Amino acid sequence: QVQLVESGGGLVQPGESLSLFCAASGSIDSISTMGWYRQAAGKQRELVGQINSGDSPNYGDSVKGRFTISRDNAKNTVYLRMSSLKLEDTAVYYCWMAVRPLDSRNYSGYWGRGTQVIVSS
Repeated sequence: QVQLVESGGGLVQPGESLSLFCAASGSIDSISTMGWYRQAAGKQRELVGQINSGDSPNYGDSVKGRFTISRDNAKNTVYLRMSSLKLEDTAVYYCWMAVRPLDSRNYSGYWGRGTQVIVSS
């Protein structure tokens, strides 16, 4: 069983910063890709950014230059540092990881339950 748990969401004002965290736990052998997605009310879920082990991260166009993804492989954790937040960044942010469980030879995608970020003046 693999679980992803996000934390760090909250209410901030435009222009402020906020950091999100997501930790994976359970019977984990390896994690390849770690990433963040978001879904605003009434909209489809969209990629915020993702990072493969040993590679540079890539980002969605709407957050480039403002958001930074990093990972700690020893802790099975991915971070999202959000700066210069805008009203349109308001959404539920979901963590996603491609995990190979201990009892499997394949990677499968796992989602966290999401954490709410509200940007409001």
